[in-house]
Amino acid sequence: MPRARNGVARLRKKRRLLKRAKGFRGGRGKLLRTVKETLIRGEAFATQHRRKKKGDWRRLWILRINAACKARGINYSRFVQGLKKANIELNRKVLSDLAVRDTSGFDELVSTAKKHLEP
Repeated sequence: MPRARNGVARLRKKRRLLKRAKGFRGGRGKLLRTVKETLIRGEAFATQHRRKKKGDWRRLWILRINAACKARGINYSRFVQGLKKANIELNRKVLSDLAVRDTSGFDELVSTAKKHLEP
């Protein structure tokens, strides 16, 4: 009886890996060992960068809020401190959206924050 050599399963696995490496340049998209290494490395970076993206968005929101606050005569940290004292619990994403889209609403928040900072 001839020896069974796992041919079909191995070929299917190879095709699956090569399909995921579509668009990679040179051996990274054609040679099996290099493809495996590249995919592992790519997945590791994808995980890191998904985490990093959250911080990037938060930094952008803070920048927008800070710019809007400076235009109204208060700095970012004092603004956030005033909101905390006024028990206004809005996250930075919402505050940033208000600063960009609803300036009158943001003006009210700034005035409230300023009011709660004064002794």
